Amino acid sequence: MIPPIARRFVAGESAASVMDHARRLNDDGIGAILNLLGEHYDGREAADEDARTYCTLLDEIGKTDLDACISVKPSQLGLDVGEGVFRENLERIVEAAAANDGFVWMDMEDHTTTDATLDAFEAQVGTYPKMGLCLQANLKRTPSDIERLAGLPGKVRLVKGAYEEPPDIAYTDKARIDEAYRENLELAFRAFDAGIAVGSHDPAMLDYAAGLHEVHDTPYEVQMLMGVREDAQRELAADGITVYQYAPYGDRWLSYFYRRVMERKENALFALRAVLGR
Repeated sequence: MIPPIARRFVAGESAASVMDHARRLNDDGIGAILNLLGEHYDGREAADEDARTYCTLLDEIGKTDLDACISVKPSQLGLDVGEGVFRENLERIVEAAAANDGFVWMDMEDHTTTDATLDAFEAQVGTYPKMGLCLQANLKRTPSDIERLAGLPGKVRLVKGAYEEPPDIAYTDKARIDEAYRENLELAFRAFDAGIAVGSHDPAMLDYAAGLHEVHDTPYEVQMLMGVREDAQRELAADGITVYQYAPYGDRWLSYFYRRVMERKENALFALRAVLGR
């Protein structure tokens, strides 16, 4: 059972719990991106099982009127086992999405997975356009990846990047990462007619994106994590901005919760207050 301290960031252990969370989000005008926790499997069985779970989840979403979609990690679908396993499981999930008119986001992991993830996205989005791919602004290669994807259907989610990467391939200074995020946002707003997902909690970046929308008229949405700036999520939605919350669930919640607590000072303070009962 997930302890109360972790429930701020994780929407339960079962599909039923995350579906209930999605309904509550929808009541506030916020869409839901559902992610089954799991990554870096060293055997095919676990990857195949998670792929089956995603297919079932897409079937369940398809029976409702929920504004909800899914987001998958390549290593969760078997990339560490083999690129063929990853491709097979992704194809099964996309077929389930197509049968239910669902949307599939692909998360991006560290730089060693970038090419395989881009290749798999290209292979699927040409036949099923209701897909999206995450790109990380801290990687120096991202502008060329934006150009590579510009002629394809589907969407792109731009994030700053959370993985520690070698300095020869990635920016490591916060100010330079912010600069790269702005540069890549502008490229994306110029390149993608289908829309941009601004994956950020940074008010300055959200303001910058709103300004780019005014200039280019490219559709965009804001994506934020469950448990982080949720008041801002509701305020943006009330102002007419399309907002989606990334809502993870499942029994592999401990490592995810630890990362959320450690990455932001206010999250760590929240956890400390909860432990102290204040």
